[in-house]
Amino acid sequence: MISVDVPASDHTAATKFWSEALGRTSRLGTVHPEYAVLGDVAGWGVLVQSTGDAQSRIHLDIHTDDLAGEVKRLVGLGATVHSSDNDWTVMRDPFGVLFCVCPCDSDDPSLLGATQWD
Repeated sequence: MISVDVPASDHTAATKFWSEALGRTSRLGTVHPEYAVLGDVAGWGVLVQSTGDAQSRIHLDIHTDDLAGEVKRLVGLGATVHSSDNDWTVMRDPFGVLFCVCPCDSDDPSLLGATQWD
């Protein structure tokens, strides 16, 4: 998943821009209405996320059916945990880039074709 993170004050305008730029219709998330979901673009899910931050950025989400296991695997590769709550874990790669690890059910379509780790 690719997330375009923008300040809350820019969310409507940014959603309009990215919807038009990518030729997609947006819809607000049902569980997390701070997400404007744009759907699939070239095999990647794209959303525009309203954040409490003043800085805009783009980050990747890694979806997994084993949140704790995936976080542990990524820490073993050199990532660090930045913050965590019940729904996802925000991490930094070894070079400082933020990304999220998000749980999903094992039958979630976002896992189709995903690499399975031992």
